[in-house]
Amino acid sequence: MTCLCLSGGIIYLLPFLREVYYIPLQKALHLSNTQLGVSMSVFGLTAMASYFPGGWLADRISPRILITLSLMATGISGVYFATFPSYGLSIAIHGFWGISCTLTFWAALIKATRNWAPPAEQGRAFGILESGRGIAEVASSTAFLAVFAKFGSGSLALSRVILLFSFLNILIGLMAWFTLDGSSRDDSGEKKRQQKVGLHDVLIVLKMPVVWLISIVILTAYSSYWGAYYFTPYATDVFMMSVVFGGAIGVGKMWIKPLSAIGAGFLADKAGPSKTIAWCFFILIISFGLFVLTPGGPKFVILLIANTVLASLAIFALRGIYFALLEEGGTPLALTGTVTGVVSVIGYTPDIFMPVVGGAFLDSYPGALGYRYFFIFITFLCLVGLLAALFILKKFAKKRRPGPGHPK
Repeated sequence: MTCLCLSGGIIYLLPFLREVYYIPLQKALHLSNTQLGVSMSVFGLTAMASYFPGGWLADRISPRILITLSLMATGISGVYFATFPSYGLSIAIHGFWGISCTLTFWAALIKATRNWAPPAEQGRAFGILESGRGIAEVASSTAFLAVFAKFGSGSLALSRVILLFSFLNILIGLMAWFTLDGSSRDDSGEKKRQQKVGLHDVLIVLKMPVVWLISIVILTAYSSYWGAYYFTPYATDVFMMSVVFGGAIGVGKMWIKPLSAIGAGFLADKAGPSKTIAWCFFILIISFGLFVLTPGGPKFVILLIANTVLASLAIFALRGIYFALLEEGGTPLALTGTVTGVVSVIGYTPDIFMPVVGGAFLDSYPGALGYRYFFIFITFLCLVGLLAALFILKKFAKKRRPGPGHPK
């Protein structure tokens, strides 16, 4: 499980470098905001196209092989990215990362986690995975941000940080090869009893209104998560902070993730997932509204920090519990995989459009105005998410007591 947490936390830090190093990365690659957004959209497109085939692949090839391959491929390509290649090659690398981090990794990570724990302990297994991933992200990012500051916060420092992330991926890939078990619980005979999901089952899922509502919740929540990526350049451009301070904002958000997700899980068990999600969206509407209204400048930095903490708490709480809506919404247990695939393809489309939208706002309206328009857009999406969560709460939410043998 330590190996899975490390791999799940570290592999995404290369494609999402912009979360902490937005301005330095933009300068090192000589890209506009829109061009940087396009590279991330390409990552989102290839990742989106990889969800369904990645699940098929994970059922046929050992997670040990797939996870090792993903980490090694991501790390090796990261070594080349540290040379700051041309715009076209940068786009190609981001497209490749979408494949290496999704097609051969995501479903394999989920399957390896299921194999790690018995059926009655699946909840704690995925809870440990999510918290462990968050701890791996923040620990490595904090350490490497110190390296970035030590070497001058310029292009050379960023190149060394990228190399460190790349070598760490390769090292964890070797760890995965020698640590993960190539066998599966399915090998005991469960595989023979599994039923293949056919087109008819997919059509049943697509006709469920609650599936579309859950997709809207995830899409809008994940859009707010994308909005958090802009807190770093927002602090630098509008509040006149240093790039190191901006990077600290990005890393500071990561410290909130593990505790926020776990806390939201316990709260959702008591109040219900849809009600908890509705409150999170309400908090985000207020928070992003404050980002829109807050004047820039160093004297408002304390307000910036407080609001960043508030938004991060709600964003990571949403990420920790929105899949709990599958049970509360009454989706069939037998079609959980199909439902998850459908809502993931729809819900994670912000990987495609949010970078372009953000870059376009910042390029079209330089300075604080671009950020304000972007945060207004996210506030509107959070309102849509709030309405979807309230509709689930009113029409589909059911209080269910676990039956005999059903793990809580």
